[in-house]
Amino acid sequence: MSSEVLVTPYQQLRRDTLGRDRGLREKVMSLAEAAQLVRDGEHVAIGGCTLSRTPMAMIWAMIRAKKKRLTVSRSITSTEGDLLLASGVAEHVITSWFSQGIVWGISKVMRHYVENKLACFEEWSHMSIGLRYRAGAMGIPFMPSRSMLGSDVGKRVGGKIKRMSCPYTGDELALLPALNPDLALIHVQRCDAFGNAQLDGLQFMDIDIAMAAKRVILTTERIISNEQIRRMPDATRIPFFAVEAVVEVPLGCAPHECYGVYEPFFSALDDYAARLGPDAVAGCRQYLQEYHYAPNSWPDYLSKIGMAEMLDACRRGRSVHND
Repeated sequence: MSSEVLVTPYQQLRRDTLGRDRGLREKVMSLAEAAQLVRDGEHVAIGGCTLSRTPMAMIWAMIRAKKKRLTVSRSITSTEGDLLLASGVAEHVITSWFSQGIVWGISKVMRHYVENKLACFEEWSHMSIGLRYRAGAMGIPFMPSRSMLGSDVGKRVGGKIKRMSCPYTGDELALLPALNPDLALIHVQRCDAFGNAQLDGLQFMDIDIAMAAKRVILTTERIISNEQIRRMPDATRIPFFAVEAVVEVPLGCAPHECYGVYEPFFSALDDYAARLGPDAVAGCRQYLQEYHYAPNSWPDYLSKIGMAEMLDACRRGRSVHND
C-alpha cells in the first residue's frame, strides 16, 4: 500500500514552488511523452468529477506505460478508478464516492480489490476532499471544518482527522489535512502552448488541485494561440507556471463528457457496465485488453468506440452548449 505522507511541511512546499520553471516556454508533447513524467509511487490527482472532464486519454497512456503503485485522488471516482486498479497502476484511491455513475451502482471492481485487501479505498466526504485540496492550494497544513464530525466516515480514516476547540468560540472542529499531490492530470476545453488553460462549465475542484499539486499535466481539446488566450484573460483558470506539459488530444475524455464539446458516450458506458456483470474483474481486464492495450494510438482507441457514437455525443454536446 501507499506510504503517503499525511501533510507536506510548508518549507518543503515553498522550496518545491520556488523550484518550478516559471519561464514562458512551449510545453507541448505527445501522450506517450507526458506519461513518462509520471513516476511510480506518486500521488496523482485527477481533475473533473464522475463522468465530467475525466482525462481519459492521459489515463489510457499511463496504463499503457505500466505505471505502478500510484495513489490516486479525485472528488468522485468513476470508471477510470476501475481501470487504474485492474491494470495494477493504482493501489490506493482517495475519493468521496466510487461508482461508474448512479444508474450503474457502486463499483464492483473496487469492492473486489478492497474486500480482498489488494488495494486501499480511503473514503472522505465530498466537501472534505474539496477542503483538503483547498488547504493544499493555500499552502496551509489543514483546514478547520465541521464536515466529518457527524459521520462514521470520519472514524474510518482513523487518526488522519484531528480535532480542536475553536480558540474564539470553543466549538469543536475537525482539522482536515491538506492534500498536495505530486502530479495533477486535468483536461480542459482549450489552452495555449504554454499551459494557460480556460475552462467552460463547472470547474469542480480543478483550480485548487492545479495549485496544490507540484506538477500539472494538461490535456486539451485544442491548443489555441496565446493571443487568443489574452483576449479572454478572465476565462483563464489555470496559469502556465503551474503546468509542466500540454497535450492536444481531441475527445480526450471519451467515453466521458467534456462540457460544450461532447456529452457522455452512453452506449459505450452501457457496454462497459454489461461486461462487468458476470465477473467484474475479468470483464474489466477484458475491456483493458481491447481498449487500452490493443489500440496503438488514441485515434485507434476512438475508432473502437465508433464514429456514430462520437458524432452523436458531439451533436448532443454542442446543443447543450448552445442552449
